[in-house]
Amino acid sequence: MAADPSRTPPTSTSTVAAATPDGPPGLRDATAPGLPVFLSTEHWSLLGTRSMTWSEVMSRINIHLTVVSAFLLVLALTAQVTGFGTAFRTMAIGLASAALVMGTLTAIRVNLASREDADLVRAMNRLRHAYVELAPELAPYLTASVHDDERGLMHTYALGQRRNLVLHIVGSTSFFLMVVNTIVAGTLGALIASAVGASTTAVVVTGVVVGLAHALGHMEIGRRVFAAPNLDVRFPRPD
Repeated sequence: MAADPSRTPPTSTSTVAAATPDGPPGLRDATAPGLPVFLSTEHWSLLGTRSMTWSEVMSRINIHLTVVSAFLLVLALTAQVTGFGTAFRTMAIGLASAALVMGTLTAIRVNLASREDADLVRAMNRLRHAYVELAPELAPYLTASVHDDERGLMHTYALGQRRNLVLHIVGSTSFFLMVVNTIVAGTLGALIASAVGASTTAVVVTGVVVGLAHALGHMEIGRRVFAAPNLDVRFPRPD
């Protein structure tokens, strides 16, 4: 006796996915109404999130650099009134410490935002993959990648051009902040060494060591943020 089709349980998404070991089910033959609209809505949502994230980050960087500039102005005015004596050194150490704390927190946020940005770009690459599944004829007109692996991510960041990874890192906002904070940290170390009566050589060495130590700490934070492998690769680039 044939089974009643009306009583056949609907196939779940996991069942469909299991039936296609090569990846998620294709969208070419999908019958869901408004599917392109759903995909474009998600795309605009990701773009909006990316825009708000970097707007917040750039605002924090601007605040940090403005505060550091104000600190330098205050120190210059203080030196004109009191000279470079104890009052100046005490104020300089306090302001440099505050600037370093603010800069370190800002740098951590930039690293986290950079990781979030990579995840957002990866998500948009998946949506482009869906667009190409729905309309394969669109593929030649897309500049960004349709793959969500590391190569697809870099392809989107570089807009299809080859880019040196070292230059990509050195030119990043995170590296810029690291340089600024390293200078502040080295200056703070030198000020403290000078305040305790160290020799000129000791002051210079202390400043360099403290600055390098802060730079290494910054790089370690960045490594921890980006070192976690991405295990959710759904559409890798074919070899």
